[in-house]
Amino acid sequence: MTEWDAALEIARRLRDAGYQALFAGGCVRDRLLGREPKDYDIATNATPAQVLKCFPKGNEVGAHFGVILVKHQGHMVEIATFRTDGSYSDGRRPDHVVFSTAQEDAQRRDFTINGLFEDPVNGEIIDYVGGQADLQSATLRAIGEPALRFEEDSLRLMRAIRFSGSLGFAIEENTWQAIVGCAPLLARISPERIREELSRMLIHPSRAKAFELLTESGLFRYFWPEVMALVGCEQPPEWHPEGDVYVHTRIMLEMLEPDAPLELALAVLLHDIAKPPTRTIDHEAGGRIRFNGHDSLGAEMAADMLRRLRYSNDIIDAVVPMVARHMQFMNVQQMRTAKLKRFMASPTFAHELELHRVDCGSSNGFTDNLEYLIAKREEFSREPLIPTPLMTGRDLIQAGLKPGPLFSEILDAIQVEQLEGRLHTREEALAYFREHWPVT
Repeated sequence: MTEWDAALEIARRLRDAGYQALFAGGCVRDRLLGREPKDYDIATNATPAQVLKCFPKGNEVGAHFGVILVKHQGHMVEIATFRTDGSYSDGRRPDHVVFSTAQEDAQRRDFTINGLFEDPVNGEIIDYVGGQADLQSATLRAIGEPALRFEEDSLRLMRAIRFSGSLGFAIEENTWQAIVGCAPLLARISPERIREELSRMLIHPSRAKAFELLTESGLFRYFWPEVMALVGCEQPPEWHPEGDVYVHTRIMLEMLEPDAPLELALAVLLHDIAKPPTRTIDHEAGGRIRFNGHDSLGAEMAADMLRRLRYSNDIIDAVVPMVARHMQFMNVQQMRTAKLKRFMASPTFAHELELHRVDCGSSNGFTDNLEYLIAKREEFSREPLIPTPLMTGRDLIQAGLKPGPLFSEILDAIQVEQLEGRLHTREEALAYFREHWPVT
């Protein structure tokens, strides 16, 4: 049974009990756009208590707001009672709700394209807000007074950007002006809710458009103000003919593969985040622009920014090294084999290689280091980049050495010889050890 089938059966059961039951919101929008809905929501005139009589095992996840979650044939369907909302004192959720009609319910929703209903039986579209016309013209428009919608729930500011990007819809002018004017309201939204919206933007192929809209609207200023400093941060034209750091970053996001993972998208967004604070002009070199240390400072800034939005340690541990190491790619052809193998053995190397590809592709167009690393990856693929060590600390103790700092120095030197291909067996490693560190 598909999710649509499950939702249809739930709707039929409500109707058989004498209630209205309509598909509502995003599932209607997506079906009209020819997309497969991710989930189905049902709106009804049945109160939560009446819904629970029809579905005794329903979950009262939001009964105070008229929402019951029902599981049917393995599918979860949200059933919400038609309502109007009271004031939103916290900018998140209404202080109280009043159960109402479908027409009144449509008026309290965010955007016209999300305010549509569908009769699940005959497919009739019920449109009280002009959503069908906006779908046809690819327009994102707030229902009613835009500023009021954003004051009620200020996360709608982020949702507007996400919908515009992911659907490819233009934001209607009054709605856009309200986003710009209401941008400071985003400061009262929890970091976790902002993070979830931002992440959904960055894993979508439209991530570059979302990045652009977040910047142009000023929304970045209220959770990641560091990004705003990228605008107008000029770069050396001989290396970056594309323009300032903001333009460079936007092009990189656009060049990523559609299914690029969140960690990579975040690393691309943040890789040059420290260029503005490290920017200097070297007058002795003819006024050349420099960004000395922007990689190491960028790693620190990225870690702080990610923690601010409560990203997980796994995400932070993946993104920060990519930011810290992205400038090392210019030196890969000069690295000794041992250093190169260690560099390529990073758990994030595949993502870093893609970051390097779009970094160069969006600016100078150089591909020599990329091609070199791809060739080396093929050359080294026949065996592990970091093979099992030929010697361990136990061998050194058995040879008569006492544990201490010298252990790491010896084992590291032996591993370098192994990675360089000059030592192949334990016996060779022991001989090398005795030659260079004779035990007295």
